[in-house]
Amino acid sequence: MSGTTKTGRSTWRNWAGNVTARPVREVSPASAQELADAVRKAAEDGLKVKAVGTGHSFTAAAATDGVLIRPDLLTGIRDIDRTAMTVTVEAGTPLKRLNAALAREGLSLTNMGDIMDQTVAGATSTGTHGTGRESASIAAQIKALELVTADGSLLTCSEKENPEVFAAARIGLGALGVVAAITFSVEPVFLLTAREEPMAFDKVTAEFDALFAENEHFEFYWFPHTGNCNTKRNNRSAGPAAPPGQISGWIEEELLSNGLFQLACSLGRAVPATIPAIAKFSSRALSARTYTDIPYKVFTSPRRVRFVEMEYALPREAAVGALREVKAMIERSPLRVSFPVEVRTAPADDIALSTASGRESAYIAVHLYRGTPYQSYFTAVERIMTAHGGRPHWGKVHTRDAEYFAEVYPRFGEFTALRDRLDPERLFGNDYLRRVLGG
Repeated sequence: MSGTTKTGRSTWRNWAGNVTARPVREVSPASAQELADAVRKAAEDGLKVKAVGTGHSFTAAAATDGVLIRPDLLTGIRDIDRTAMTVTVEAGTPLKRLNAALAREGLSLTNMGDIMDQTVAGATSTGTHGTGRESASIAAQIKALELVTADGSLLTCSEKENPEVFAAARIGLGALGVVAAITFSVEPVFLLTAREEPMAFDKVTAEFDALFAENEHFEFYWFPHTGNCNTKRNNRSAGPAAPPGQISGWIEEELLSNGLFQLACSLGRAVPATIPAIAKFSSRALSARTYTDIPYKVFTSPRRVRFVEMEYALPREAAVGALREVKAMIERSPLRVSFPVEVRTAPADDIALSTASGRESAYIAVHLYRGTPYQSYFTAVERIMTAHGGRPHWGKVHTRDAEYFAEVYPRFGEFTALRDRLDPERLFGNDYLRRVLGG
Protein backbone atom coordinates (compact mmCIF):
# COMPACT_ATOMS: atom_id res chain seq x y z
CA MET A 1 0.00 0.00 0.00
CA SER A 2 1.33 3.44 -0.76
CA GLY A 3 0.45 6.70 0.95
CA THR A 4 -1.61 9.65 -0.22
CA THR A 5 -1.02 13.38 -0.64
CA LYS A 6 -3.74 16.01 -0.53
CA THR A 7 -2.96 19.59 -1.58
CA GLY A 8 -5.02 22.72 -1.03
CA ARG A 9 -5.81 24.26 2.31
CA SER A 10 -8.38 22.29 4.27
CA THR A 11 -8.80 23.06 7.95
CA TRP A 12 -7.52 20.66 10.61
CA ARG A 13 -9.14 20.86 14.07
CA ASN A 14 -8.18 19.24 17.36
CA TRP A 15 -10.58 17.13 19.44
CA ALA A 16 -11.63 20.00 21.71
CA GLY A 17 -12.06 22.40 18.79
CA ASN A 18 -9.84 25.08 20.40
CA VAL A 19 -6.97 24.70 17.86
CA THR A 20 -7.19 24.91 14.05
CA ALA A 21 -4.57 24.80 11.30
CA ARG A 22 -4.60 25.25 7.51
CA PRO A 23 -1.69 23.29 6.02
CA VAL A 24 -0.53 23.69 2.40
CA ARG A 25 -0.75 19.91 1.98
CA GLU A 26 -1.54 16.78 3.94
CA VAL A 27 0.47 13.59 3.50
CA SER A 28 -0.51 10.11 4.72
CA PRO A 29 2.62 7.95 4.38
CA ALA A 30 2.20 4.16 4.50
CA SER A 31 5.80 3.31 5.47
CA ALA A 32 8.83 4.78 7.25
CA GLN A 33 10.43 5.29 3.81
CA GLU A 34 7.43 7.30 2.55
CA LEU A 35 7.52 9.31 5.78
CA ALA A 36 11.21 10.12 5.18
CA ASP A 37 10.43 11.09 1.57
CA ALA A 38 7.65 13.44 2.74
CA VAL A 39 10.02 15.14 5.20
CA ARG A 40 12.73 15.57 2.51
CA LYS A 41 10.21 16.95 0.01
CA ALA A 42 8.89 19.48 2.55
CA ALA A 43 12.44 20.67 3.24
CA GLU A 44 13.08 21.07 -0.51
CA ASP A 45 9.88 23.13 -0.82
CA GLY A 46 10.83 25.32 2.14
CA LEU A 47 7.81 24.14 4.18
CA LYS A 48 7.60 23.26 7.87
CA VAL A 49 6.49 19.72 8.78
CA LYS A 50 4.32 18.53 11.67
CA ALA A 51 2.87 15.10 12.35
CA VAL A 52 -0.56 15.01 13.95
CA GLY A 53 -2.22 12.21 15.91
CA THR A 54 -5.92 12.17 16.78
CA GLY A 55 -5.82 15.79 17.95
CA HIS A 56 -6.27 14.96 21.64
CA SER A 57 -3.85 17.72 22.68
CA PHE A 58 -5.35 21.01 23.78
CA THR A 59 -2.23 22.92 22.67
CA ALA A 60 -1.11 23.80 19.14
CA ALA A 61 1.82 21.35 19.42
CA ALA A 62 0.95 19.73 16.07
CA ALA A 63 -0.42 22.77 14.19
CA THR A 64 1.28 23.86 10.97
CA ASP A 65 0.67 25.94 7.87
CA GLY A 66 3.19 23.76 6.00
CA VAL A 67 2.99 19.98 5.54
CA LEU A 68 0.71 18.08 7.89
CA ILE A 69 1.56 14.39 8.22
CA ARG A 70 -1.42 12.24 9.05
CA PRO A 71 -0.57 8.82 10.46
CA ASP A 72 -3.74 6.96 9.40
CA LEU A 73 -1.83 4.45 7.19
CA LEU A 74 1.19 4.13 9.48
CA THR A 75 -0.50 1.70 11.86
CA GLY A 76 -0.30 -1.83 13.18
CA ILE A 77 2.01 -4.11 15.12
CA ARG A 78 5.31 -4.68 13.32
CA ASP A 79 6.84 -7.23 15.68
CA ILE A 80 6.31 -9.01 19.00
CA ASP A 81 9.48 -10.30 20.68
CA ARG A 82 8.51 -12.72 23.46
CA THR A 83 12.14 -13.22 24.53
CA ALA A 84 12.79 -9.51 25.07
CA MET A 85 9.10 -8.94 26.00
CA THR A 86 8.69 -6.02 23.62
CA VAL A 87 6.24 -4.97 20.92
CA THR A 88 7.14 -2.68 18.02
CA VAL A 89 4.28 -0.65 16.55
CA GLU A 90 3.90 1.91 13.79
CA ALA A 91 3.61 5.46 15.11
CA GLY A 92 0.01 6.08 14.02
CA THR A 93 -1.44 3.05 15.80
CA PRO A 94 -4.26 4.14 18.14
CA LEU A 95 -3.73 3.02 21.74
CA LYS A 96 -7.10 1.25 21.75
CA ARG A 97 -6.02 -0.91 18.81
CA LEU A 98 -2.67 -1.66 20.47
CA ASN A 99 -4.34 -2.58 23.77
CA ALA A 100 -6.86 -4.92 22.12
CA ALA A 101 -4.19 -6.54 19.91
CA LEU A 102 -1.86 -7.09 22.89
CA ALA A 103 -4.71 -8.63 24.92
CA ARG A 104 -5.35 -11.12 22.09
CA GLU A 105 -1.66 -12.08 22.34
CA GLY A 106 -1.88 -12.46 26.13
CA LEU A 107 0.20 -9.31 26.71
CA SER A 108 -0.28 -5.84 28.19
CA LEU A 109 1.42 -2.53 28.83
CA THR A 110 2.20 -2.06 32.54
CA ASN A 111 0.37 1.24 32.92
CA MET A 112 -1.62 3.64 30.74
CA GLY A 113 -3.67 6.83 30.78
CA ASP A 114 -7.46 6.95 31.16
CA ILE A 115 -8.17 7.71 27.47
CA MET A 116 -7.06 5.43 24.63
CA ASP A 117 -8.14 7.35 21.53
CA GLN A 118 -4.65 8.81 20.97
CA THR A 119 -2.01 7.43 18.63
CA VAL A 120 1.04 5.87 20.30
CA ALA A 121 3.32 8.61 18.95
CA GLY A 122 0.97 11.45 19.93
CA ALA A 123 0.44 10.09 23.44
CA THR A 124 4.12 9.49 24.17
CA SER A 125 5.44 12.68 22.52
CA THR A 126 3.35 14.83 24.86
CA GLY A 127 3.95 12.78 28.03
CA THR A 128 0.54 11.12 28.47
CA HIS A 129 0.38 9.24 31.78
CA GLY A 130 -1.95 7.41 34.09
CA THR A 131 -1.43 7.08 37.82
CA GLY A 132 1.04 4.80 39.56
CA ARG A 133 3.18 4.30 42.62
CA GLU A 134 5.99 2.46 40.76
CA SER A 135 4.84 2.37 37.14
CA ALA A 136 5.31 5.53 35.12
CA SER A 137 4.01 7.22 31.95
CA ILE A 138 3.52 5.49 28.60
CA ALA A 139 6.76 7.09 27.34
CA ALA A 140 8.71 5.56 30.24
CA GLN A 141 7.74 2.12 28.87
CA ILE A 142 9.51 2.81 25.54
CA LYS A 143 12.52 0.59 24.79
CA ALA A 144 13.41 2.00 21.35
CA LEU A 145 12.07 4.37 18.73
CA GLU A 146 12.57 5.22 15.07
CA LEU A 147 12.75 8.89 14.22
CA VAL A 148 12.83 10.60 10.83
CA THR A 149 15.14 13.57 11.35
CA ALA A 150 15.34 16.88 9.47
CA ASP A 151 17.75 15.54 6.81
CA GLY A 152 15.28 12.76 5.97
CA SER A 153 17.33 9.99 7.56
CA LEU A 154 15.82 7.28 9.76
CA LEU A 155 17.46 7.27 13.19
CA THR A 156 16.94 4.35 15.59
CA CYS A 157 17.54 5.12 19.25
CA SER A 158 17.52 3.08 22.46
CA GLU A 159 19.57 2.86 25.67
CA LYS A 160 22.39 1.33 23.58
CA GLU A 161 21.96 3.06 20.20
CA ASN A 162 22.07 6.89 20.12
CA PRO A 163 21.34 6.97 23.89
CA GLU A 164 21.51 10.79 24.10
CA VAL A 165 18.67 11.01 21.56
CA PHE A 166 16.74 8.27 23.39
CA ALA A 167 17.02 10.24 26.66
CA ALA A 168 15.08 13.11 25.07
CA ALA A 169 13.07 11.77 22.13
CA ARG A 170 10.70 9.57 24.15
CA ILE A 171 8.91 12.82 25.04
CA GLY A 172 10.07 14.89 22.08
CA LEU A 173 7.10 17.25 21.49
CA GLY A 174 7.59 16.67 17.77
CA ALA A 175 10.64 18.96 17.98
CA LEU A 176 13.39 16.45 17.21
CA GLY A 177 11.83 14.66 14.23
CA VAL A 178 8.81 12.62 13.22
CA VAL A 179 8.36 9.32 15.06
CA ALA A 180 7.97 6.39 12.65
CA ALA A 181 7.76 3.45 15.07
CA ILE A 182 7.95 2.73 18.81
CA THR A 183 9.10 -0.35 20.71
CA PHE A 184 7.36 -0.76 24.08
CA SER A 185 8.17 -3.03 26.97
CA VAL A 186 5.24 -5.41 27.62
CA GLU A 187 4.40 -8.10 30.17
CA PRO A 188 2.05 -11.10 30.33
CA VAL A 189 -1.53 -9.85 30.64
CA PHE A 190 -2.68 -9.56 34.27
CA LEU A 191 -5.82 -8.72 36.20
CA LEU A 192 -6.52 -5.54 38.11
CA THR A 193 -9.15 -5.09 40.77
CA ALA A 194 -10.61 -1.59 40.78
CA ARG A 195 -12.26 -0.24 43.89
CA GLU A 196 -14.18 2.98 43.36
CA GLU A 197 -15.49 4.67 46.46
CA PRO A 198 -16.86 8.10 47.40
CA MET A 199 -14.85 9.80 50.16
CA ALA A 200 -14.92 13.21 51.82
CA PHE A 201 -12.38 15.79 50.59
CA ASP A 202 -10.94 16.25 54.09
CA LYS A 203 -10.46 12.50 54.55
CA VAL A 204 -8.79 11.95 51.15
CA THR A 205 -6.40 14.85 51.59
CA ALA A 206 -5.55 13.89 55.18
CA GLU A 207 -4.88 10.27 54.16
CA PHE A 208 -3.39 10.92 50.72
CA ASP A 209 0.11 9.66 51.60
CA ALA A 210 -1.26 6.41 53.03
CA LEU A 211 -3.65 5.87 50.10
CA PHE A 212 -0.75 6.44 47.70
CA ALA A 213 1.57 4.08 49.60
CA GLU A 214 -0.97 1.26 50.00
CA ASN A 215 -2.10 1.07 46.35
CA GLU A 216 -0.31 0.36 43.08
CA HIS A 217 -2.50 2.92 41.32
CA PHE A 218 -4.45 5.54 43.27
CA GLU A 219 -6.38 8.53 41.95
CA PHE A 220 -9.25 10.70 43.06
CA TYR A 221 -11.62 13.33 41.72
CA TRP A 222 -12.85 16.27 43.77
CA PHE A 223 -16.17 17.87 42.80
CA PRO A 224 -15.84 21.69 43.12
CA HIS A 225 -18.51 23.44 45.23
CA THR A 226 -18.76 20.29 47.39
CA GLY A 227 -16.73 18.49 50.03
CA ASN A 228 -17.08 15.24 48.07
CA CYS A 229 -14.55 13.14 46.16
CA ASN A 230 -14.60 9.87 44.28
CA THR A 231 -11.54 7.63 44.79
CA LYS A 232 -10.20 4.81 42.61
CA ARG A 233 -7.68 2.18 43.71
CA ASN A 234 -6.36 -0.28 41.11
CA ASN A 235 -4.31 -3.23 42.34
CA ARG A 236 -3.12 -6.47 40.76
CA SER A 237 -5.32 -9.42 41.47
CA ALA A 238 -5.06 -13.21 41.32
CA GLY A 239 -8.59 -13.21 39.89
CA PRO A 240 -10.98 -14.46 38.85
CA ALA A 241 -12.08 -11.77 36.41
CA ALA A 242 -15.31 -10.08 37.50
CA PRO A 243 -16.03 -7.27 35.04
CA PRO A 244 -18.80 -4.77 35.80
CA GLY A 245 -22.21 -6.20 34.92
CA GLN A 246 -23.46 -5.02 31.53
CA ILE A 247 -26.22 -2.92 33.01
CA SER A 248 -24.31 -1.47 35.97
CA GLY A 249 -21.29 -0.86 33.70
CA TRP A 250 -23.49 0.96 31.20
CA ILE A 251 -25.10 3.05 33.95
CA GLU A 252 -21.69 4.09 35.35
CA GLU A 253 -19.73 4.55 32.08
CA GLU A 254 -22.37 5.74 29.64
CA LEU A 255 -25.30 7.17 31.55
CA LEU A 256 -23.59 8.88 34.51
CA SER A 257 -20.12 9.58 33.08
CA ASN A 258 -21.18 10.56 29.55
CA GLY A 259 -24.93 10.95 28.97
CA LEU A 260 -26.17 12.68 32.13
CA PHE A 261 -22.84 14.46 32.54
CA GLN A 262 -23.22 15.92 29.04
CA LEU A 263 -26.70 17.22 29.96
CA ALA A 264 -25.44 18.63 33.27
CA CYS A 265 -22.55 20.41 31.52
CA SER A 266 -24.85 21.86 28.85
CA LEU A 267 -27.22 23.13 31.54
CA GLY A 268 -24.30 24.52 33.55
CA ARG A 269 -22.93 26.35 30.51
CA ALA A 270 -26.35 27.87 29.79
CA VAL A 271 -27.17 28.65 33.46
CA PRO A 272 -23.93 28.75 35.50
CA ALA A 273 -25.87 29.39 38.74
CA THR A 274 -27.12 25.76 38.61
CA ILE A 275 -23.59 24.26 38.72
CA PRO A 276 -23.10 23.97 42.53
CA ALA A 277 -26.44 22.16 42.92
CA ILE A 278 -25.64 19.85 39.98
CA ALA A 279 -22.20 19.14 41.49
CA LYS A 280 -23.71 18.19 44.84
CA PHE A 281 -26.15 15.86 43.10
CA SER A 282 -23.54 14.33 40.74
CA SER A 283 -21.01 13.71 43.48
CA ARG A 284 -23.66 11.82 45.49
CA ALA A 285 -24.95 9.82 42.50
CA LEU A 286 -21.77 7.76 42.37
CA SER A 287 -21.81 4.65 44.52
CA ALA A 288 -18.98 2.35 45.60
CA ARG A 289 -18.21 -0.52 43.23
CA THR A 290 -15.50 -3.15 42.79
CA TYR A 291 -14.65 -5.05 39.61
CA THR A 292 -11.74 -7.08 38.20
CA ASP A 293 -10.61 -7.14 34.57
CA ILE A 294 -7.60 -6.94 32.24
CA PRO A 295 -5.63 -3.66 32.51
CA TYR A 296 -6.93 -1.58 29.62
CA LYS A 297 -10.53 -2.27 30.62
CA VAL A 298 -9.78 -0.96 34.11
CA PHE A 299 -7.41 1.93 33.40
CA THR A 300 -9.33 3.48 30.50
CA SER A 301 -12.87 4.72 30.02
CA PRO A 302 -14.76 6.43 27.19
CA ARG A 303 -14.74 10.24 27.23
CA ARG A 304 -17.52 11.53 25.01
CA VAL A 305 -18.16 14.84 26.79
CA ARG A 306 -15.73 17.27 25.14
CA PHE A 307 -13.75 19.59 27.37
CA VAL A 308 -10.67 21.79 27.61
CA GLU A 309 -8.04 20.80 30.16
CA MET A 310 -5.01 22.12 32.03
CA GLU A 311 -2.82 19.82 34.11
CA TYR A 312 0.26 20.46 36.23
CA ALA A 313 2.78 18.05 37.74
CA LEU A 314 3.98 19.05 41.21
CA PRO A 315 6.46 17.48 43.60
CA ARG A 316 4.25 14.83 45.23
CA GLU A 317 4.62 16.32 48.71
CA ALA A 318 3.23 19.67 47.45
CA ALA A 319 0.04 18.28 45.88
CA VAL A 320 -2.36 18.28 48.83
CA GLY A 321 -1.44 21.82 49.85
CA ALA A 322 -1.87 23.04 46.26
CA LEU A 323 -5.24 21.29 45.92
CA ARG A 324 -6.46 22.93 49.15
CA GLU A 325 -5.39 26.29 47.70
CA VAL A 326 -7.41 25.56 44.53
CA LYS A 327 -10.46 24.69 46.65
CA ALA A 328 -10.14 27.89 48.70
CA MET A 329 -9.68 29.95 45.53
CA ILE A 330 -12.84 28.53 43.93
CA GLU A 331 -14.85 29.06 47.15
CA ARG A 332 -13.97 32.75 47.40
CA SER A 333 -14.38 33.44 43.65
CA PRO A 334 -17.48 33.82 41.46
CA LEU A 335 -16.27 30.84 39.36
CA ARG A 336 -18.72 28.02 38.65
CA VAL A 337 -16.84 24.81 37.85
CA SER A 338 -18.80 21.92 36.36
CA PHE A 339 -15.96 19.38 35.95
CA PRO A 340 -14.26 17.41 38.76
CA VAL A 341 -10.60 18.13 39.55
CA GLU A 342 -8.46 15.02 39.01
CA VAL A 343 -5.42 14.01 41.12
CA ARG A 344 -2.96 11.28 40.04
CA THR A 345 0.66 10.32 40.78
CA ALA A 346 3.83 9.13 38.99
CA PRO A 347 7.26 7.93 40.11
CA ALA A 348 10.36 9.86 39.01
CA ASP A 349 11.69 8.93 35.55
CA ASP A 350 14.80 9.69 33.49
CA ILE A 351 13.32 11.40 30.39
CA ALA A 352 14.62 14.95 29.88
CA LEU A 353 11.27 16.73 29.41
CA SER A 354 9.00 14.31 31.27
CA THR A 355 6.77 16.10 33.76
CA ALA A 356 8.09 13.52 36.29
CA SER A 357 11.73 13.91 35.23
CA GLY A 358 13.91 13.40 38.28
CA ARG A 359 11.13 13.80 40.84
CA GLU A 360 8.21 11.89 42.34
CA SER A 361 5.18 13.72 41.08
CA ALA A 362 1.48 14.26 41.60
CA TYR A 363 -0.78 15.71 38.93
CA ILE A 364 -3.63 18.13 39.40
CA ALA A 365 -5.87 18.44 36.33
CA VAL A 366 -8.66 20.96 35.86
CA HIS A 367 -11.24 20.80 33.07
CA LEU A 368 -14.11 22.90 31.76
CA TYR A 369 -16.85 21.93 29.33
CA ARG A 370 -16.00 22.84 25.74
CA GLY A 371 -17.31 26.28 24.83
CA THR A 372 -17.21 27.57 28.42
CA PRO A 373 -14.81 30.52 28.93
CA TYR A 374 -11.91 28.90 30.78
CA GLN A 375 -9.25 31.62 30.98
CA SER A 376 -10.07 33.09 34.39
CA TYR A 377 -10.30 29.65 36.08
CA PHE A 378 -7.17 28.25 34.42
CA THR A 379 -5.18 31.44 35.10
CA ALA A 380 -6.04 31.32 38.81
CA VAL A 381 -5.14 27.62 39.03
CA GLU A 382 -1.93 28.14 37.05
CA ARG A 383 -0.82 30.84 39.49
CA ILE A 384 -1.09 28.30 42.34
CA MET A 385 0.71 25.56 40.36
CA THR A 386 3.64 27.71 39.27
CA ALA A 387 4.18 28.88 42.86
CA HIS A 388 4.96 25.21 43.63
CA GLY A 389 7.38 24.78 40.71
CA GLY A 390 4.70 22.99 38.68
CA ARG A 391 5.38 21.57 35.23
CA PRO A 392 2.43 21.76 32.81
CA HIS A 393 1.46 18.78 30.68
CA TRP A 394 2.84 19.46 27.18
CA GLY A 395 -0.45 18.63 25.48
CA LYS A 396 -2.75 20.65 27.74
CA VAL A 397 -3.57 24.36 28.04
CA HIS A 398 -0.90 26.47 29.76
CA THR A 399 0.81 29.84 29.30
CA ARG A 400 4.42 28.95 30.25
CA ASP A 401 7.44 29.68 28.05
CA ALA A 402 11.06 28.55 27.55
CA GLU A 403 12.36 30.86 30.28
CA TYR A 404 10.05 29.19 32.83
CA PHE A 405 10.88 25.66 31.63
CA ALA A 406 14.61 26.32 31.90
CA GLU A 407 13.98 26.88 35.65
CA VAL A 408 11.74 23.85 36.36
CA TYR A 409 13.51 21.27 34.15
CA PRO A 410 17.14 20.64 35.18
CA ARG A 411 17.77 18.96 31.78
CA PHE A 412 16.07 21.60 29.63
CA GLY A 413 19.39 22.75 28.11
CA GLU A 414 20.24 19.15 27.19
CA PHE A 415 17.01 18.94 25.17
CA THR A 416 17.42 22.27 23.37
CA ALA A 417 21.08 21.49 22.52
CA LEU A 418 19.98 18.18 20.97
CA ARG A 419 17.29 20.01 19.01
CA ASP A 420 19.92 22.46 17.70
CA ARG A 421 21.93 19.46 16.49
CA LEU A 422 19.06 17.45 14.94
CA ASP A 423 16.96 20.31 13.54
CA PRO A 424 19.11 23.44 13.19
CA GLU A 425 16.79 24.93 10.54
CA ARG A 426 13.64 24.28 12.64
CA LEU A 427 11.96 22.20 9.93
CA PHE A 428 9.72 20.78 12.71
CA GLY A 429 9.12 24.15 14.35
CA ASN A 430 5.84 25.99 14.92
CA ASP A 431 4.57 28.80 17.15
CA TYR A 432 3.98 26.51 20.13
CA LEU A 433 7.52 25.09 20.04
CA ARG A 434 8.96 28.59 19.65
CA ARG A 435 7.21 29.59 22.86
CA VAL A 436 8.03 26.52 24.95
CA LEU A 437 11.54 25.76 23.66
CA GLY A 438 12.72 29.20 22.53
CA GLY A 439 13.93 30.19 19.07
